[in-house]
Amino acid sequence: MDADNMQGHKALRKGRFSQENNMYHVTIVTYQRQPVFSSFETASALARVLNSPAVLKTSSLSAWVIMPDHWHAIVQVGQHDSLSQIVGRIKAISTRVIHNKKMWEGNLWTKAFHDRALRSENELLPLARYIVANPLRAGLVQRAGNYPFWNAVWV
Repeated sequence: MDADNMQGHKALRKGRFSQENNMYHVTIVTYQRQPVFSSFETASALARVLNSPAVLKTSSLSAWVIMPDHWHAIVQVGQHDSLSQIVGRIKAISTRVIHNKKMWEGNLWTKAFHDRALRSENELLPLARYIVANPLRAGLVQRAGNYPFWNAVWV
């Protein structure tokens, strides 16, 4: 299929690129929105993957939260990397770990992911607050500090 006839999530990526050192709001959703990460064990496994230098390489996460059926983060793309490569590593390594430990069978993630480039520094802190407040808005906890699966560099 040539680039002019792309469909679905591939068409959304056409003409897009990630820029080194730029920051992006990224959302990755589980396959069919299944609540894979409602289990403490699977959420812990993903959190360990997110903290692995092999996954991020020279990139970094400024803030992230693991929800039962998705993951949000602020990702800064590092040297010689792309956002697609980072997301691909997160998906592949987390799937391998979770499958190997027999915590989940079948598809774990959707093929696509959503991203939005941050245009200014002024967006950073409000977005980080939005991300870590996800469990509050979802009614999972009464206080963000009571939810174990989030992190932000400012804390």
